[in-house]
Parts: sequence; structure tokens; C-alpha cells
Amino acid sequence: MSDDLRPKPQPGILDISPYVPGKSGAPGSKVVKLSSNESPLGASPKAIEAFRSVADRLDIYPEGSSKILREALGEVHGIDPELIVCGNGSDDLLHLLAQCYLGDGDEAVMSQYGFSVYPIITKAAGAAIVMVDDDGYTADVDGLLAAVTPKTKIVWLANPNNPTGTYLTDAEVRRLHAGLRKDILLVIDSAYAEYVTAADYSVGLDLVAEASNVVMVRTFSKMGLAAARIGWMVGPAEVVDVINRIRGPFNVNLPAQLAGAAATRDVEFTAQLKAHNAKWRDYITEELTGNHMHVVPSQANFVLVLFPDADHAALAFETLMQRGLIVREVGKSYGIPDGLRISIGSEQAMIGVVGILKALVKIA
Repeated sequence: MSDDLRPKPQPGILDISPYVPGKSGAPGSKVVKLSSNESPLGASPKAIEAFRSVADRLDIYPEGSSKILREALGEVHGIDPELIVCGNGSDDLLHLLAQCYLGDGDEAVMSQYGFSVYPIITKAAGAAIVMVDDDGYTADVDGLLAAVTPKTKIVWLANPNNPTGTYLTDAEVRRLHAGLRKDILLVIDSAYAEYVTAADYSVGLDLVAEASNVVMVRTFSKMGLAAARIGWMVGPAEVVDVINRIRGPFNVNLPAQLAGAAATRDVEFTAQLKAHNAKWRDYITEELTGNHMHVVPSQANFVLVLFPDADHAALAFETLMQRGLIVREVGKSYGIPDGLRISIGSEQAMIGVVGILKALVKIA
């Protein structure tokens, strides 16, 4: 058969590098996974109970708009549930935003070390991605604004950012927004908001309420429900209406809706996660910084550790892997060959990582 007669994808699709998740280890092997920024304390017991409660109702379609979950989110976060859209993970919602607001000839702007999904969804929509150099691993507001052209339709901002863990203050996010045209959509991806301890940080809800061109996207994946795949977005009524027109009618399953609602209301468990994360994030930062390594200050549930060079980073990765500790390489996916992203895990895991790396770099 001639190649000309085979189905062909849209132009540019085959130029997209697929997303590569963190390694999980070989089946059956005993490893500690510190590569995907998952909850070190598991899921909320109330969320687990809610998930199990619908085991005998799997034959029935869920309510299509995730009303149960939207109402819980509105209750806890003080948001009108009608301004919330839920999705099959936050990636689902990011894809929908790109599909609705980007097209051929458009551009989307992002920071140099921003979340690697942004280029994928931008190019999939037929638009071009514009990368802006970071300022010391932190998004550069002046650089982002300078990159805006008449073709710009979206600015992607992960805050805190993955994989660096750095963040923009509320004042800087507002300065970024103030410099954008009203027809540019600012997407604030607050995937790690539950773990932020900085007093000058904002999740973005106030800005969403004040503006007509800002949306905030969140996820449950970092707070114990990664397997359930739940994301949510809040935005202006006009944007919510647009997304609801094309999202899947049952894009969040019933067990996930109920687990998400229970996890949302379990504020005590969320507080425990935050406290555990802050303690061991501070520990690993203090212990590793200055030992021929540099830990980028993080407000997320992971740290980015920079080594003297790419060879040291590769050696550290392999050594940790051999000891059953899987971390995330960020060379190919993010262009940081001398770095490793390490999720905050259990006390035992954090002490183990620190001991191995301090000894390794001293020897190397």
C-alpha cells in the first residue's frame, strides 16, 4: 500500500516529543518511588472510604458535571460551584484550554523550565510554543511580557513550578497579568498549592475573581489521589462555558468524584501532608546544600538538586536506583542535565537519600 493512502495525523503532531513520566521500577522489585511527586502519606482515609462506598454502583453513569465534587470544592475554597470545571486530571483541563483557545498561527508563552506538558498541548492545537529563559530557575516576568506578540493567545504559568519548585509572589503574578492584553488567557497552574508555606504566595483565586482572562487549574494527584485522576479549574463564566461545551460528558468517574469530595473536606489530612512536607523539604535542603550540591529553594513537594555536572547527576541517579530509591532525571525532559528532582517522601526515605548523596559526592 502506498504511504499516500494511509491515514495521516495533522501537521506537526509527529514533531511533538511525548510526555515521559518518572520511572517506577521493575515489577516485583522493592523500591521507594520519589520520581512523581506523589503523597508520602497516601490518601485521606475519608477519601479511601468514599471510593470504596460505590463498589456496587459501577454499572451506572456518574452525574455528568461532577456536581458532588464541585460543591465540595466550592464549600471549602469559597467558590461558586458554577465557576468550577472538573476533569480527568488537570492535564485533561489543560488540553481543553489549549484546544479551545489556540489554533494555527497562534502562540503560547511559557518559562524555560515550565511543565513539559505545555509544549505538547500547544503544538497539538496547531500553535507555536515560545520559551522564555528563567531567571535563576524562576520564571522571569519581564521576559515573559517581552515575549508576547500579536499572535500570543495563552501564557502558561506553573506556580509553584515543576520541576524547579520555585514560585512567583502574588505581586509578581499580578504584574504579569497587568502587562497582558485582555484577549490573552493567563493559565495559573497551581498543582502544588497545598504544599506552599511562603506568606507572599497566592493560589490565584482572587485574580480569577477580579479578571476576565485568568483561570486557575488544580489537581488532586499530589495530595494522595494520583490514581483517581482528578483535576479542577476555576475561571470566568465565559471560559467555563467554553470548556463545558467540549469536555467529555462523564470525564470524572463516580468513585473519583466521591473520593475527591471527601479529600477536599478532610482539611486535617491536607494539613498533615503540608506539615510533613515542610519538615522534610527543609531537612533535605539544609543537608544537601553546600556538599558540592545546590538545592533550588522549593515551595512544592519535591526539590531540584543540582550537581557539579551531568556526570555527577547520572552517577547519583544510578546509585540511588541501585539502593532502591527512584528519583527523576530532568536532563532530556527539561534541559537540566546536572539536576535530579527528588520528591519528598517518608522520613526513612529522606534520611536515606541524604546519606547516600552526601557520601557519593564526597567520594566523587
